[in-house]
Amino acid sequence: MSQTGRTVLIAVDVQRDFLPGGALGVPGGDQVIAPLVELAAGADMVVATRDFHPSDHVSFSTRGGPWPPHCVIGTPGAALAPEVDAVASFIVSKGTDAQHEAYSGFDGTGLADMLRAQRVTRVIVGGLATDYCVKATAIAASEAGFDTEVVTDAVRAVDVTAGDGARALEAMAAAGVRLGSLAGAQQS
Repeated sequence: MSQTGRTVLIAVDVQRDFLPGGALGVPGGDQVIAPLVELAAGADMVVATRDFHPSDHVSFSTRGGPWPPHCVIGTPGAALAPEVDAVASFIVSKGTDAQHEAYSGFDGTGLADMLRAQRVTRVIVGGLATDYCVKATAIAASEAGFDTEVVTDAVRAVDVTAGDGARALEAMAAAGVRLGSLAGAQQS
C-alpha cells in the first residue's frame, strides 16, 4: 500500500456497543467489518481505537450528556468486534477521563508520536461513526501531517440528524482528507 514510509489503517471504534443491537448501535455498523479486515491485509500496521469510558462519563445522558451509557470499561459492549481485534497491531483507548469527551483517536493518546516513531506517513481511516469519531480522527490525522484517506465503503454514520454523515464527509474533504473507495485504497 505504501510507496514511501509506512501505511497504517486506523479502525475507529468498531465495538459491540456501536454495532446493531448495541447501546449506541450505528445502523449498518457491522457492514464496516469486512472492508476493514480487507484493508488490514494490505496495511503495514493496524491501530484500533476504542471508546473506553468510566461508568460516570460526562458524555452519558445520566450525567446530562447527549449519549446513552456505552463502551463502559469492563463491559461486553466495550469489546472490539472480534474480527477487528484479531487484526489490530495496537489498541488506542480514548474517553477514559470521566470529565473529558474525546472523539479523536489522537486526543490525548500519543497516537501521532507513536505513528511517527513507526515511520508512518499514510493513514487510512474507517470505522464508526462517520459523523463523530471517524471525522475527528481523520481530521486530526491530517492536521498532524499524515497523508490521510477515509475509505467510504468502510464507514457508517449515526445520522442523529439526517445527512450528518454526508456533511461529515464534506467537512473531512474540506480539511484535506481524501475520500476514497476500498478498491482505490488497495491499489495505492
